[in-house]
Amino acid sequence: MKAYDVNDLEEKTLTKPKGVIFDWDNTLVDTWPIIHTSLVQTFEHMGAKPWTIEETKQNVGRSLRDHFPKLFGDKWQEAGQIYSDNYRKNHLDTLTPLEGALDLMEYLATTNIFRAVVSNKQGPVLRMESSHMGWDKYFDKITGATDAERDKPYPDPAFHALKPSGLNPGKHIWFIGDSIIDVECAIAAGMTPIVYKDTGLAKNFAEQAFLVDSHQELKQLFTEALSK
Repeated sequence: MKAYDVNDLEEKTLTKPKGVIFDWDNTLVDTWPIIHTSLVQTFEHMGAKPWTIEETKQNVGRSLRDHFPKLFGDKWQEAGQIYSDNYRKNHLDTLTPLEGALDLMEYLATTNIFRAVVSNKQGPVLRMESSHMGWDKYFDKITGATDAERDKPYPDPAFHALKPSGLNPGKHIWFIGDSIIDVECAIAAGMTPIVYKDTGLAKNFAEQAFLVDSHQELKQLFTEALSK
């Protein structure tokens, strides 16, 4: 399966979707500012050099329980608490849907395909954000970190999210995200990975990943695929 640009219609070979799984952070909602600020505060509290915003974007992706032990060693739980406390202070006031995301959600709500979120953000925080935005109505299942036995890039949370649908994993489930973690999770689960806003990672998955640059292009993909 070749990487696909929505503007190259001759290479369109996407399987008609029966379900879709979205990543949350920076796939549907712009959360880079609050994630970066919370990380800077955490690094400073722990006496470590903070990342730049570019480093944050390059390194964030895994769940706290998977990533923080590598960053902070045996003090990772203390660091995790500092991060969580700082994040929760302001996150609901800073949530901003990405351009075109709401329109895509409203369109998908008119279809009969199964819709879910799989994120490496803590499940309760993830669901709090969706509820605050009034987006719960757009999803059949919202799965966050620790809801499944393992987090992305393992396939466990994708399988967990799919359970209520009665669907089996397969290429008819589109998995849309902005990071290598999402692509690896999709491939491990046997689903179709679609990279939103490619930052160079797709070159490593040229035979598996499809590429889109906007939610408008995603809506076009869905519209064309579902009309078959």
